[in-house]
Formats: sequence, structure tokens, C-alpha cells
Amino acid sequence: MKIGVIGGGAWGTALAQVAARGGERVLLWAREADVVAGINATHQNDRFLPGIPLPETIEATGSLGALSACDALLVVVPAQHVRAVLAETAVGATPLVLCAKGIEAGTQMLVGEVARQIHPEAPIAVLSGPTFAHEVAAGQPTAVTLACADEALGAALADRLAGPALRPYATTDVTGAEIGGAVKNVLAIACGVVEGAGLGQNARAALIARGFAEMVRFGLARGAQAETLSGLSGLGDLVLTCSSTSSRNFSLGIGLGQGKRAKDLLSDRVTVAEGAATAPVLRVAAAAIGVEMPVVEAVCALLGGADVGSVIEALLARPLRREVR
Repeated sequence: MKIGVIGGGAWGTALAQVAARGGERVLLWAREADVVAGINATHQNDRFLPGIPLPETIEATGSLGALSACDALLVVVPAQHVRAVLAETAVGATPLVLCAKGIEAGTQMLVGEVARQIHPEAPIAVLSGPTFAHEVAAGQPTAVTLACADEALGAALADRLAGPALRPYATTDVTGAEIGGAVKNVLAIACGVVEGAGLGQNARAALIARGFAEMVRFGLARGAQAETLSGLSGLGDLVLTCSSTSSRNFSLGIGLGQGKRAKDLLSDRVTVAEGAATAPVLRVAAAAIGVEMPVVEAVCALLGGADVGSVIEALLARPLRREVR
């Protein structure tokens, strides 16, 4: 199974390295000409994954058309760009493994729903879980969820991507895997705010727990399975990104907690903090199905320029209630 990777950022490059570890040839598409040239000339991605040597079997290209010879495509561009990139890519019945985490602005569609709309003949899988690209590229132990409605295809993809340090766990719950990845990005911003505002470890633990309750409420309402949300692509990814500055979303939250403006923080970033784009879309999507998500509402307020102290005060002043989902 020849793998093509759409997206030459840190995560796309790390996944290309994983797919090439057995000596297999991998084709990596990147929009940035310097990334393509660097990978082909020096076998490194100095812009997005510096210091990590890449196998010579990874070939970079700036042409989406070159991916037509691949047997499966890993889609690793930011969620808000998936539609445009897939619209330019000839896919046919080639399986798409979606690795972006988010909800499309405007349509409120999950990435898988966007992919199905553009390429209805292509089988869809989702790869998600607690993953920092630099750790995966360094060969450190990592477990992920690989969701695919077609169990046989899911097993084949898992077998192709599995390695000594990467362990995929299979599920058929594509919706659950997608929702966990999308919602946790927003909650990671909230946990970063707790860190930046110096509110302590108790507050962060409480926020993770109550944020997870919001994830489950929204996920179940959208047809996800509770087991998936409690697994690697939901709770597992939430714990990772709510506790480390290696998370772009957590780092963004730290800046917001320190009173910095979202506009300034986002303009300084080389890589994308997906939660910033997902938060307002998630708020609208939740309201449309009657799901209450106060932590998400708070993140939206902060991204919109609200005062940190006022937002935290409003959260703490919410009426007391039973601990239920």
C-alpha cells in the first residue's frame, strides 16, 4: 500500500516518516516550495520539524496530481483548508485517512462530512489521538485511534501504519473519533487560560473533567459512542493537550490567560491552533442541537476580546448542580 500524505507540516511529516519506516516509498505533498526542496535535498523539514532526519524513501512534491498513484491518502492539512485542498485532488475511490481535527466554519460539518461531500466514492477513515508530532517522529511510544466504518479497510490501514512505537486501536465510530479531536482543541485553550492566569492545578483538573462532560454531551447528541469519547481520540487527547506547552492550543490559552489579545497571538504563529477556528463553530453547532457547553462559550468570549477575570468570574458564578453529563 503506497501512502501519500497531503500536508507538509510537522504532523504530516511525522506521519510520512511513520509510513516510510519499513522502507516503503511515501509521497508527501507540501504547499511550501522550501519544504519540498528541503525534504528532497537534505531529507529534513527544517521549517516545521527541524532536527529530525527523514528516510530517503520520502519524496516531496508540490503537485497534488502526483498523488494519483497512491493507494491511500493521509489528509493532514488544517481543518479549515480540507475542502479547498480535496477539491483540487483527484481521489476517486482511494481511501482518505483524515488527520485534521476541527469543524468547518460556515457549514458546521465535521472533516469527514466535508470529505464525503467532495469525494463520495472514497472510503473514509480517521486517525486521531494523543500525538505530539516531534515525539512520534522521534520514535517515542504512541497509541492512536484509527476509525473506519469498513472494518477490513480499517484493519489494513492500521497494519500499514503500525510500527514498533506506534499502536493504532481500531473502531468503526468515525464520528466519535472526529468529535473528540475537534472539541479537545477548544478545551485545551481553556486549560491554557487557567495556566496563564495562575489559577492552579485544582482549577485545571476541574476544567478537564467538566470540559470532558461537555465533549460527551455534544458527541452523544451527534451520534458518537461514549466508549470512543472515553478513549484515545477523546479523553486521551484531551489530557495530553491540556497539560503541555507543546500543544499549540494550550500555548494560545496561556497567552489569553496573561491578558494578551487573540489577534496578536494568532498572527505570531507559524503553525495553526485549530481550536481558535473551531470554538465559534462548535458554539453554534451545540446551540443548534440544544447542548450546553459553558467552557466552550467562555473560550469564544476570550477569543472575542473579553476580559479574562470577567469570564472566569462568570463561569464560577454559574448555578450549582448535580454532577451529571
